[in-house]
Amino acid sequence: MSAIFVLMCLTFAEPSLELTHLPREYEVKDTLQRDEEPNADARACLDGLCWNPSSFKAQTSPANGPHDVWITFPSPLPSGHTKNDVVVIEGSLAKDKSGQPKKARAVVVVHESGSGMTVGKLFASGLRERGLHAFMVQMPYYGLRRGDQKRPTGPQVSSVMRQAIADVRRARDAVTTLPWVESDHIGLQGTSLGGFIVANVGAVDHGYDSTFILLAGGDLFGMMQTGKREVAQFRRELSEAGIEGEKLKQLLHVVEPTRIAHRLRPEHTWLYSALADQVVPFENGLVLAKAAQLDKQHHISLIADHYTGVIYLPLVLDHIKRNMER
Repeated sequence: MSAIFVLMCLTFAEPSLELTHLPREYEVKDTLQRDEEPNADARACLDGLCWNPSSFKAQTSPANGPHDVWITFPSPLPSGHTKNDVVVIEGSLAKDKSGQPKKARAVVVVHESGSGMTVGKLFASGLRERGLHAFMVQMPYYGLRRGDQKRPTGPQVSSVMRQAIADVRRARDAVTTLPWVESDHIGLQGTSLGGFIVANVGAVDHGYDSTFILLAGGDLFGMMQTGKREVAQFRRELSEAGIEGEKLKQLLHVVEPTRIAHRLRPEHTWLYSALADQVVPFENGLVLAKAAQLDKQHHISLIADHYTGVIYLPLVLDHIKRNMER
């Protein structure tokens, strides 16, 4: 990604607001639903991703930065690390002509694997500019959730991804309770690592109304054999921890999106795949698209690789905007 492009986007982000009528603490109820699932393997997958729904408290505070508000709430699948188990959301609010938050639909954004969460933040600011509220979830051990802890590796990877999936699903209920959010249509968007999380979240139940998956796919084990750059580094780290072959397959099977992709609603799901992607090869996008029964209008090919795909960001944002208004 061009450093100049990123700097421009961050420089021209609107300043945070002096918010009024901000609920400092509010009660939220999980709306997670477990419907009937005839496929035994899918049921087993869902058992590992879901939790017993309950009520919980969320807190908000004004932000001093490129976004407008912090939202925090407890993770439904805690890891045992106090700081990590508080989910953190960066809220970027659409505004009216007077510069105050307006009633609008919202998109929950899940960032990529980079520690700076740069692409996730770009999506959030771009959606806000298009009149949608955007709420970027900091995944486990990222941002304020990391503290002085190292990000788990090896056998802990699947449990961290399970926690991320649960956190993102619960985020839907935390943001729809806010007074500015029109709860009739809540979108979900994720890029790269965030895209794999989103593919699972969208299939857990139909809590989100639209799902937008960028630069992700299916067959995690196969991808681990061929993927380059970040995937190759991850493969080396797992190998050094003694996780390869059947051990690796079992580890990734816990969060393999194709196990439940048939539960995605194809008319409300969009997958964007880069034809020259060497991190998440295009073939892995095809695997997910087939499992989710996506037609060509819902599986969109980009003439790019995993990094140059950033040039399509304005077009993808416009596409999300149009489909959020349907």
